[in-house]
Amino acid sequence: MLFDLLVPRPGRQTPARDRLADGIAIVLAVAYGSVMVVLGDATRPGALLPWQADVALGLACAAALLLRRRYPLGLTVALLPFGAVSVTATGAITLALFTAAIRCRPRLLLLLGVANVGTAGIYYLLHDHPGFAIWVDFVVRGMVTVAAIGWGMFMQAYRRLTASLREHAARLEAEQQLRAEQAKLTERARIAREMHDVVAHRMSLISLHAGALEVRSGVSPQELSIAAGAIRSSAREALEELRSVVGSPHRRPEPPQPGFADMVELVRIAREAGMTVDFVNAVEADEPPSTLGRTVYRIVQEGLTNARKHGSGPAASVCLAGEAGHGLRITIVNPFSGTPEAPSPHGGLGLVGIGERVSLAGGRVRYGGDRGEFRLEAELPWPA
Repeated sequence: MLFDLLVPRPGRQTPARDRLADGIAIVLAVAYGSVMVVLGDATRPGALLPWQADVALGLACAAALLLRRRYPLGLTVALLPFGAVSVTATGAITLALFTAAIRCRPRLLLLLGVANVGTAGIYYLLHDHPGFAIWVDFVVRGMVTVAAIGWGMFMQAYRRLTASLREHAARLEAEQQLRAEQAKLTERARIAREMHDVVAHRMSLISLHAGALEVRSGVSPQELSIAAGAIRSSAREALEELRSVVGSPHRRPEPPQPGFADMVELVRIAREAGMTVDFVNAVEADEPPSTLGRTVYRIVQEGLTNARKHGSGPAASVCLAGEAGHGLRITIVNPFSGTPEAPSPHGGLGLVGIGERVSLAGGRVRYGGDRGEFRLEAELPWPA
């Protein structure tokens, strides 16, 4: 766009583009002024200045356009008075008005436009024998002024719009990157929760078997072999579950995460590890969705782990109840000799993880110790 080239954007133009824009502006100013010399009163008898002086003054004003980029308003104000004595200078004044219109406010531009049109009347009064009526000078000067200021204001609005669109695009890109980073953090948090559940559960089983071997004397080779096999099996299963959580590039597809259907196996493993688990499944025949089932599995797993690690005895009762459309309720109770005010110094993180899981699922959780037992209750939504 020619007018866009005449006033390059600050900070984005090159020196070669500046020189090209300066040359085009000067050529246009001189061309317009030359036409006005021929059509106007500069060559008629009674002109204020000889046409040679008029042209020289117009060339000087055109050369001053080299300053329009740095001082658009100051240059326009300085050139306006020359419009009262030189028609050749009107070309440079028009280009200066266009430049100012790109940078200045509309109210100030209105004053500049009125002043420029007013110089047409002064030129008419200073001429002894004008060839046209005064209204002709006003109309011509007014139309040129309106065109220059209007196009400059359009360029100003266009540049503001493009700058706003660029800013909006940059903001959208930044938000997209933020969402990508948030997704990564969410996935890392999910992996961390799964790893905590898996490691805590399996390591508590290993600790239970190892503790039994430590306190018992005279263990027979057969019992030692069974305990060692249980420890080895728990360690292997912990590694397998960790691989399933983190994902292995050498195994496709990844094994499915445990869910509601694996609850019986979870209880069986806990019983084989020496726990006394009273398990009641009062859930209706329909199996809950996979996401809900996985959440229930992890809550029960963490509840049994806490019972083994922090309870006063290796025992717990687990009750599941609910149906589609009415939600699912989990109740885990185990013997507990501590108090809510003095929890185990090694606990707490598992309960925080349960709270976060339940919150993400849109449910509620309550837990606490009272009258020699620790009760964990979670209510999860189960859409119909």
